[in-house]
Amino acid sequence: MNSKKSRAPVVVIGLGYVGLPLALRFSICGHSVIGIDVDPIKVKNLRDGTSYIRHVSSEILSTELQSGNLNFSTDYSVISEARAVIICVPTPLSKNREPDLSFVEKTARSIAPHLRHGVVVVLESTTYPGTTDGCLRSTLEDISGLSAGRDFYLAFSPEREDPGRGDMANNEIPKIIGGYTEECLTKCLEVYGGVIEKLVPVSSCRVAEATKLMENIFRSVNIALVNELKVVYAAMDIDIWEVIEAARTKPFGFLPFYPGPGLGGHCIPIDPFYLTWKAREFGMHTRFIELAGEINTSMPDYVLSRINDALNDQGKSVRGSRILIVGLAYKADVDDIRESPSLVLIERLETRGAMVEYNDPYVDVIPTTREHSELAGRKSQAITADYDCLVIATAHTAYRSMEIGELGVPVVDSRRLLAPGPLVYQA
Repeated sequence: MNSKKSRAPVVVIGLGYVGLPLALRFSICGHSVIGIDVDPIKVKNLRDGTSYIRHVSSEILSTELQSGNLNFSTDYSVISEARAVIICVPTPLSKNREPDLSFVEKTARSIAPHLRHGVVVVLESTTYPGTTDGCLRSTLEDISGLSAGRDFYLAFSPEREDPGRGDMANNEIPKIIGGYTEECLTKCLEVYGGVIEKLVPVSSCRVAEATKLMENIFRSVNIALVNELKVVYAAMDIDIWEVIEAARTKPFGFLPFYPGPGLGGHCIPIDPFYLTWKAREFGMHTRFIELAGEINTSMPDYVLSRINDALNDQGKSVRGSRILIVGLAYKADVDDIRESPSLVLIERLETRGAMVEYNDPYVDVIPTTREHSELAGRKSQAITADYDCLVIATAHTAYRSMEIGELGVPVVDSRRLLAPGPLVYQA
């Protein structure tokens, strides 16, 4: 990219775990950036320099605001002055486990009236092949009267955020880019050039969309494998964690994946079903992917069976027992609870009559979520011996220095945080 940076802003729509770090990256690199979100409270807090994402510091946010490069808004009309618009909105599943593109579609309808000639529009939200050059393109063209590839430029560039990762900044992660046309690709490469260190152009939007799905399906299938092996080996009195550590000494042909109480985060529990749904349009059935999904979504039930075993050994039942879920975030050392299996465990235990609380050093209060809104407002509680059972669901580093196994309470450990012991039940 030309070292002389245009002051026409890059507009980033959706200021969550993907959009906010991306907006900051453009700003840090000296570009004018406007972040748009439909939540006015979120926008106000960001304007005040307050970050709501743990790995995005308020100090860096404040510095970029003071630089004059960064601003935030709820007003889509700012797009009329933009040189690029990057869409980073959610792409969840519906209750029927089908793709919900309502956020993308609504965003496209909000962009289109303000779209002008020469603007680059990039979708970063994970989706099925054909979304960018299909429904996104048609919505933008129908409302704006402009033509993609001629009047404006269209591309797909999947996000590769990994919340909590400390060894690699977002500008160091190679970025896949697929354009609707060759010129669209060229223009999109110019937008990210100088901001992301390595750009990986591919032949089309659909290849880029398929690449993102493949990355997450790869993880989903391999996690399902170790989750299934965990259950099988437990029946044989074999420790799956010891097996994995031994297997990973092989210097070729093996990658370690680790079991847990289920899948969490926005990507891995959701993205494979986007391809499953799209494949049906072509008369194809993704049996392997669907089987992996079934195994991973069944893991909370396996944890429940181990909780039942732990309580039975104490002459107690789930009904009426006080249970503490240790760790609410879906992975260690983050505050992200999207699709967290801990939320599923709380609901299923309460359905069985248990009194359930949680502890998480990164989640003081449960926020409102799409699928577990009834849990919103609950507060983190201390880890004490006042419970009938503790359930380790997240391997936060802070837990490793705590003597959780010394409280004299049964502990169901789904993350191999504790050494085996008489009151420790591996799950």
